Amino acid sequence: MTARSYIDDFTTLPQMLEHTLRTKPDAEGYRYFDYDKEKWISVSWREFGERVMRWRKALHRLGLKRGDRVAMLLINSLDALTFDQAALANALTPVPLHAIDTPESAAYIMSDSGCRFLVTTAKARWNAIFNSDTPVPTLEQVVFTAEEEEGTSGDIRYCGAQKFLATGDEVNESDLPPGPQAESLAAIVYTSGTTGRPKGVMLTHRAVVSNVQDIAKTVILEEGDIFLSYLPLSHTFERTVTYYNCVAQATPLAFSRGVMQLADDFKSIRPTHMCTVPRVLEQFYAKLQTGYAKMSSSERFLIEAVVAAGWRRFCRDNGLPQEADGVPALDPLLLSLYRTRVADPVKELFGGRIKYIISGGAALNISVAKFYCGLGLNIRQAYGLTEYSPVISICREIGNHPSTVGEPVARCQVRAGENDELQVYGPSMMSGYWNLPKETAHAFTEDGWLRTGDQVDLSDGGRVRIKGRIKEIIVTSTGEKISPVDLEFAIQEDHLFEQVMAVGEARPYITALVVVNPTLFDLLCQELNIDPDAADLNANRDLRARLVKRVRQAAKHFPQYGVPRNICILKQPWTVENGLLTPTMKLRRRQIAERFSREIEAMYAARHH
Repeated sequence: MTARSYIDDFTTLPQMLEHTLRTKPDAEGYRYFDYDKEKWISVSWREFGERVMRWRKALHRLGLKRGDRVAMLLINSLDALTFDQAALANALTPVPLHAIDTPESAAYIMSDSGCRFLVTTAKARWNAIFNSDTPVPTLEQVVFTAEEEEGTSGDIRYCGAQKFLATGDEVNESDLPPGPQAESLAAIVYTSGTTGRPKGVMLTHRAVVSNVQDIAKTVILEEGDIFLSYLPLSHTFERTVTYYNCVAQATPLAFSRGVMQLADDFKSIRPTHMCTVPRVLEQFYAKLQTGYAKMSSSERFLIEAVVAAGWRRFCRDNGLPQEADGVPALDPLLLSLYRTRVADPVKELFGGRIKYIISGGAALNISVAKFYCGLGLNIRQAYGLTEYSPVISICREIGNHPSTVGEPVARCQVRAGENDELQVYGPSMMSGYWNLPKETAHAFTEDGWLRTGDQVDLSDGGRVRIKGRIKEIIVTSTGEKISPVDLEFAIQEDHLFEQVMAVGEARPYITALVVVNPTLFDLLCQELNIDPDAADLNANRDLRARLVKRVRQAAKHFPQYGVPRNICILKQPWTVENGLLTPTMKLRRRQIAERFSREIEAMYAARHH
């Protein structure tokens, strides 16, 4: 068991920054890219503390009271963290908005939570919110971080950050309000709202701090480590594991310039740790596999052999059962001669210094995990809910089993309830949903355990194995039940299929929407003498028959009733921007089904015909 540390003495989030400012004021705290200077800028903890103090004074000068809700609509940035720390220190309640959310959704969240203040980048973003159909009657002041516009929108004032911060220059530090209590709200975090209106999850300082304390016992950071942050800070996974954990352990954090520039940021920052969602790991994996497909058969065979040997070593090191394939006796020779040659290019994609990557937000395809872990790029899966601040379990460095989400964190108790639902109990549980007493009551069992809505298997030596969302289980019209995630992962083991969504609720059998890898799809079309850009590829029976055969082969280990009988070929990927993935890159199943309703009907009509 990890020894007690100073982190265990914290009861509120501001105490973490206060400790770091006292103990490591001149150490690097943050790193960001300055587009005007075209270079990376380092900021010490002392400099960060001074920025936080200016915001604290200005917020106090505005007349905000303890507990008042203050909203933030910013990308990952120094401004976002500065505002958050200032609000927390003044005992205000931050309401993080999703940077890619719609103006209507942002307006709803601010109206529902009763926000008095908003900080965002520019007037254009504010105008879109102000002109939406939802008024925010409690809002008084809007501040822009990227421009110095000044004026009013109705009764709501707006101005640039410099003007706003100047209003607090005459405020004395001694005049600032006392900090929050352990039971004060540290945030109201709204769920992504994949179905219906989003709900505001109320998280206290005690809840979030306890989760940071439990995380710090397994995500242990050392001198010289640096975290890379690219996931939205509006999500508790990144907020707690990356942002607050780095403050608590005085570890520098670098802000990525965005998903599209991650590859370049890895080279520039050379991080030792990062949090990610599976989709990003899968995208890097797909690019590598596309490159391997262009190699000779002997080169591909060598890569596969090295990965398999590396995976067997990983299994031995972590006490996992080994698969009966290959020639294990040759593994030491194979790894000594070729592992570096195969693994180093993959590790360099992530900067070359990664100790481990924490993957959460959705399940990770086991084939992807085997590939990375087999090459020494350790992936540690984590699982959690916003309602638990959020981490419930995480794979340890020893005993890491990528097909599970690890062991429960230190103070989290787990059990399987009705229908194998995972239920949890511990100090990081939410205090409820904002202004929703019925939904709050339904979220807990009669004896106070938090319902997760996920089906679980707890028979793996203390590790947690998630079987799927209870609500996502497909029930066919014949009464058969299928876990779509397991099926989709199996199909994606064929690298031709980049994204998959199984369909079949209340239908007589299973079908699938498949988004194809463009390079591998073009190669297949050349083989079949088909134009890959043809208007209606799904009308080509030869092509669809070939892909159905590959899908069925990938799903051959499933019961016959769970194997797709037809597919729809799609070339445009599902993204956050087109509304078909959540901000943590999970499938928005209802939206995908609605967007492709005609294609789904055509799959069943074609099969019936």
